[in-house]
Amino acid sequence: MSKRINADIQRFLDDDYADPSERDHVHSGGSANLQFYSNTRRCRPDNLLIDDIHQQWKGNHSELEWNHSYIQWLFPIQESGGMNPAAQSLQLHEREAMKSNQTIIGRVLESYRIMLDFYGMELDSTLDEEEAQIPIGLLKRTSDEEVNAERYKHLNRSFHNYLRITRILKHLSEMGLEHLNAGFLLHVLNEQSQFGQLRSSRLVGSMDDFWANCIRNDEEREWVGKLIRKVRDDEFSFTRDLYEDAMKRRKDTGSFREASSS
Repeated sequence: MSKRINADIQRFLDDDYADPSERDHVHSGGSANLQFYSNTRRCRPDNLLIDDIHQQWKGNHSELEWNHSYIQWLFPIQESGGMNPAAQSLQLHEREAMKSNQTIIGRVLESYRIMLDFYGMELDSTLDEEEAQIPIGLLKRTSDEEVNAERYKHLNRSFHNYLRITRILKHLSEMGLEHLNAGFLLHVLNEQSQFGQLRSSRLVGSMDDFWANCIRNDEEREWVGKLIRKVRDDEFSFTRDLYEDAMKRRKDTGSFREASSS
């Protein structure tokens, strides 16, 4: 894993985009993402509300693969660009309003679940408290082994989805859900290390150079990065038990570091 951080990722880590006075002004359409996630604005060009997408597209893998217009609506970030000029980059006033609204956060989580299913994964609630509305982020394979195998095979060769995953992880951070990012990364690392899955060279490269650095918490990013480097150097196998232990440790103590770690 390279220790050199891409310039776009560094800008994300620093939360250092354009001057706020230039990027965060309420204009016509300036609250498009907030309105979309409030279920009051239809995305373009698909003309669907967020609840429509959640109801109609979960499990529709063909739509999620070949439609290139929805990803910026489901996972807006502060960066411009992408495949859909009708979408708007995330504004600061939207970010603050969205992440403080529990209904919207519930919709963000549903968007994440839909994409996890598309990638052959799902949230594992084993370590979650019964009453918890926000999962700790532990993942597992989808329950249907045949579907999981097909989705993993697809992800190994579907390169444009690597850019989508980078966007998803950045968006989760913007929404105050950054703790989910490590859960995703460690699941993929476990699949690679213990089971030999999700190991195409371009997927591994995207994970090491981009996904693993989409964590603004310095301590957590460094811990995950160090673990990835150890696996890449064949120093040990990162097993499912170690994955679950790490997620439980962070849940109980607030950190992945073991008590004896410096």
